[in-house]
Amino acid sequence: MSGVTRLNRRSARKPKGEGHSRRAEILTAAEQIFVEHGYEGATIRKIADQVGLSSTALYMHFSDKQAILHEICRESFETLIALNQAVLAESGEPEARMRRMMEAYLAFGFANPNAYRLVYMTRALEAPGGAETVAQQLGAALFRSFEAVVEDAEQAGRLRGGARATTQALWAGGHGVVSLMITKPNFDWVDRETLVNTMMDALFMGLLKP
Repeated sequence: MSGVTRLNRRSARKPKGEGHSRRAEILTAAEQIFVEHGYEGATIRKIADQVGLSSTALYMHFSDKQAILHEICRESFETLIALNQAVLAESGEPEARMRRMMEAYLAFGFANPNAYRLVYMTRALEAPGGAETVAQQLGAALFRSFEAVVEDAEQAGRLRGGARATTQALWAGGHGVVSLMITKPNFDWVDRETLVNTMMDALFMGLLKP
C-alpha cells in the first residue's frame, strides 16, 4: 500500500477549469522548495515560478505559504490515517496488521520523500502555527491508530513489553529507515525491500514473544 503521490515537475500553463490539478501541482512544487530552501527561504514567487503561474494566480488557490504548508501536512496525515484505518478493519492476527501498517507507512515515505521530510523531519520552530497544530492533532490521531493494534497484540499476550513503548520502538525503527534512505541516497544501501524486511524482522522478533 502507498499514499497518494504527485508528479514532481514543472508544468506548462493549464487552461482554466483544472483547478484541482493545478492545486496538486502547487503542493508538489512547494514540497520541493520548502525542502531545498527551508520555510523562511521559500517564497510564493519561487513556488509560482516552479508551477508556471503568476504570484497573483497562485493566491487564488492559497492565501500564503503557511496555508500551503498546512495543506501538505493535513493531506499527508489524512492519507496515512486512512491507510491505518483500512488495516484496522481487516481480520487477522494483530501482529500481522501491525506489520501491514508499518509497510504502508514506509511505502508512503518512500513514494513522497519531500512531504515526508516536511511532516516528520521539520523542527517545530520551522513550522508556523497552523502546520504545527495540524502535525500535533493529526499526528496524534495517526499514532493512536497504530497504537490501537499494538494494544490488541498486548491483550493477546504477544508483547514482551508495554504497548506504548512497543509502538514507539516500531515507529522509530521505521522512521529511521525512511529518513536515512531519503536523505542519504548516495550511500551504498542494499536493496530497499531487503533492508526494510531485515529491519522489521529484527524489530518483530525482539518485541514480540516467540
